[in-house]
Amino acid sequence: MSIANKIDHTMLKADATSEVIIKYCEEARKYGFASVCVNTCQVPLVSKELSGSEVKTCCVVGFPLGAMLATAKAFEAKEAVRLGADEVDTVINIGALKDKNYDLVLEDIKEVVDAAKPAIVKVIIEACLLSDEEKVKACELSVKAGADFVKTSTGFSTGGATVADVALMKKTVDENAFVKASGGVRTADEAKQLIEAGADRIGAGNGIVLL
Repeated sequence: MSIANKIDHTMLKADATSEVIIKYCEEARKYGFASVCVNTCQVPLVSKELSGSEVKTCCVVGFPLGAMLATAKAFEAKEAVRLGADEVDTVINIGALKDKNYDLVLEDIKEVVDAAKPAIVKVIIEACLLSDEEKVKACELSVKAGADFVKTSTGFSTGGATVADVALMKKTVDENAFVKASGGVRTADEAKQLIEAGADRIGAGNGIVLL
C-alpha cells in the first residue's frame, strides 16, 4: 500500500532556489504526496505550481526556534494563508513550556490557529528537547488550542522523529488530533514503523525514497 498521500514533501533549506522548489512541486504532483512544505516566502510559488492538483501547499511559521512573539507567528500564518497556504506548521514556545508558563504556550498556539483559519495547523513540539511529561503537556495544550496535528520535530534541532515519541503523542491526543512525524525519516522502513506507531503524516526532505 502506498504511503504517498501521508507524506509532506519538505524543502526548508535556507538556500533553496525557485528551481528546487518547482522540482519538489513536480515530484509531489507525480507521486501524489499530501503536500509540499516550504518556508513562507515560497508559498506563492508553491501554490501556483500546485494549482489544479490535490497536493496541498504547506508552510512553517515561527521556524525553527519557536521563540518569536505570538503576534509575529500569527501574522506570518495569516499572510501565508492569504497567499495560498492550506496547512501551517508552527513551532511552540519551548522555553515557555519548560518554564511551565502554560498560559503563554496555549495563547501562542491559539493565536496561530485563529489567524490561520481555515487552514490546517500542525504544532511542532520539538520532542528532542522535552521530557516525556513536557511532550504530553505540549500535546494537551495543542489540542486545547484547537490545533489539527501535533508534530514531533523541526528537523533542525538535536534529534528527529522516534517511534517512542510518536506512540506517546498519539496516545495523548487520541482521536482529538493527528500526529506528524518529521525529522530524520530517511528510509521506507523507518516511515512504516512511524506510521504503525500512530503517525498520520510524515515530513521528509526526500519523500520519494520513502515509497
